[in-house]
Amino acid sequence: MKSKLLNILAISAAVATTAISCGKDKPLTSETTEVATTREGNVYELDTLNSRVEWKGFKVIKSDNMSHFGTIKFESGEVTVKEGKLESGKFVADMNSINSIDLKGDAEQHDKLVGHLKDDDFFGVAKFPTSSFEITKVTPNQGGDYNTLIDGNLTIKGITKPVSFNANVSLNNGEVNIATEPKDIDREDFGVKFQMPVTNGVIKNEVNIQIFIKGMERK
Repeated sequence: MKSKLLNILAISAAVATTAISCGKDKPLTSETTEVATTREGNVYELDTLNSRVEWKGFKVIKSDNMSHFGTIKFESGEVTVKEGKLESGKFVADMNSINSIDLKGDAEQHDKLVGHLKDDDFFGVAKFPTSSFEITKVTPNQGGDYNTLIDGNLTIKGITKPVSFNANVSLNNGEVNIATEPKDIDREDFGVKFQMPVTNGVIKNEVNIQIFIKGMERK
């Protein structure tokens, strides 16, 4: 039994090591989708105090008790609404604002994690202080929990990839609100390739993000 357990652990370590080495060989190239939207219509300016990105990262097993989660603030952005419907938008996130909500009660561990996330191993905020998302296409959903499909170009660490979000979009009294469905993105696609030693656990490549936008109509 002991021999069987050791074999399982050895195989698991080998798989994890292989995954790490394969990830490092991944080519880092930008891919963008053509912008099909226009800037025609009414402009809504981003309410930066009430807009945010929520993130969650996982270690080894994707479960809440093996994760960190937090927020990233936006520094600017705007949305265009045409004939009562979302038409276009671009949002710029301040990567220096990244924090970890689950560690807010432990200042030492919070600062340690956030400092690590800002280092070159992760988001390299000294060189890449912002990330962005530009809407390239907006399509009404015909059912389900989300009324809109939003296609766009997501840029992190200077690398752009096409990403689609299901979202709920609402317009009311000069205000637009967008809340996307939580979505996993592969951090290695954007050059975030840090991996801990296998003995300390493996950080999953998937990072879960959810975007909340509030915009006020420009007068």
